[in-house]
Amino acid sequence: MPFFQKYKREKKQHHLMQKQQTNLNQKLISSKLKENLAVIQEIFSDTPDLVVRNFVIKQTQFHAALVYLSGLSDKLAINQHVLKPLLFEADQDKDFDVKVSLGLIKEVTAWPELESDILEGCSILFIDGRAVAYHFDTHGWPQRGIEDTSIESSLRGAHEGFAETGSTNIALIRRHIPNRELKIKEMKIGERGKTNIAIMYLADVANPEVLQEIIDRINKLEIDFLSNTASLAEYIEDNPYSPFPQLFITERPDFAASEIFQGRIVIVVDRSPNVLIGPATFESFFKSMDDYSLRWMGASFLRLMRYFGFVAAIFLPATYIAVISFHFEIIPLKLLLSVGASRERVPFPPFIEAIIMEITLEMLREAGIRLPAKIGQTVGIVGGIVIGQAAVEAGIVSNIMVIVVALTAIASFIIPNYDMGSAIRMLRFPMMIAASLFGFVGLTVGLMTLIAHFVALESLGTPYGSPIAPLRFSDWKDLFIRFPLWSMVKRPESTRPVQGKKANSSRPEGDKQ
Repeated sequence: MPFFQKYKREKKQHHLMQKQQTNLNQKLISSKLKENLAVIQEIFSDTPDLVVRNFVIKQTQFHAALVYLSGLSDKLAINQHVLKPLLFEADQDKDFDVKVSLGLIKEVTAWPELESDILEGCSILFIDGRAVAYHFDTHGWPQRGIEDTSIESSLRGAHEGFAETGSTNIALIRRHIPNRELKIKEMKIGERGKTNIAIMYLADVANPEVLQEIIDRINKLEIDFLSNTASLAEYIEDNPYSPFPQLFITERPDFAASEIFQGRIVIVVDRSPNVLIGPATFESFFKSMDDYSLRWMGASFLRLMRYFGFVAAIFLPATYIAVISFHFEIIPLKLLLSVGASRERVPFPPFIEAIIMEITLEMLREAGIRLPAKIGQTVGIVGGIVIGQAAVEAGIVSNIMVIVVALTAIASFIIPNYDMGSAIRMLRFPMMIAASLFGFVGLTVGLMTLIAHFVALESLGTPYGSPIAPLRFSDWKDLFIRFPLWSMVKRPESTRPVQGKKANSSRPEGDKQ
């Protein structure tokens, strides 16, 4: 009985709070200053950082109050550009909104909008006798400066990355695209914690159907708050059960700007140091900004290495297991004797041996990430050497298995995108299981399943496998081989751009030999 009484009491309190919130949403700002301040104290109860400055405007002798949150507002801007003109200046020819020298001043009449403005760092002015409040843009929360990216490092590209402030990130992208066709659509997500979102695109290049699809998916979200960009990607992606990332997340403003030029759409999430890019295709996760800073032959070699690393990271351990367990007759005799000698003292089958080493490697990798940078590198290197050597001497694993696992790890780390690298590391485990059960037959079935999923997958309605599935040979100039920049005169068809041809993309006639 006490449990049910407590449940009924909590349910009653919940309904009462909802009713109060509904009444507040329907209520307008009063012309009486005391009533407005009472509502403010009711909304922001138990909020010690709420500041209410009562004063008298010198020009009109009206009683007024300025309300803001001390940790989110710029106190210097408030004192110099809001309070000082209102307290000490008396110019009869100017109204207060002319004297206050701030960029954005607007009138607010509804309490929900006023509450949201205060929580975003704005200051609100109430004046006795006016049934309206005035919004001043005095944001001043703590923020990190622009630094180099920690994950997507570059040798020759720009050494600046996004910060946690949405307006700063928009400015970084706009700096790379000084064009009037760059448009920004602003939205808000979250019932309790409002998060500002900016959708950036080129109006004469981006496909309007893709843009509308993104807007529709965001509008359908019913969540309390949005923590970061990766959460938004998980909410709006096409297939949540696919191991492959279907939207691109980047920390680099130059990469985001280049994707906008290609016809893609960028989503900037406030309070997140990353932006979201869509639609994404499989091949876009193997590109890096350094590909366009090197000459085309060097860039093509690096890109081929990434695709080779992709295949090796998924299939190398599984191939080793299949060969040792089922198809050892294909191994040359001398190599077979060497493998047999290294496995002589190992009591486990190849699958268990591989699982032990792969899980150990993943644990070392995760430990290296979570520990401080200087300690993490030491733990990763020393831990790998010590554990690998000790495991071989104890007869738990063979020398060949240590080599296979090390090559697999190196192959997975060559992928430039972290999300794709994580997907590859996960996919190797089902491949290893299939190879341990059925040998090359299981490996073939796993490969065909992966290809079927790859062909059927979409990103914002765009085929994920483009330009391989469906075949679009015009986009192959930037697929496995990165052709010279002057030869790539069209935007990729996979983005479905409105304007397909690039401006000034051909090589000058005088430079052709």
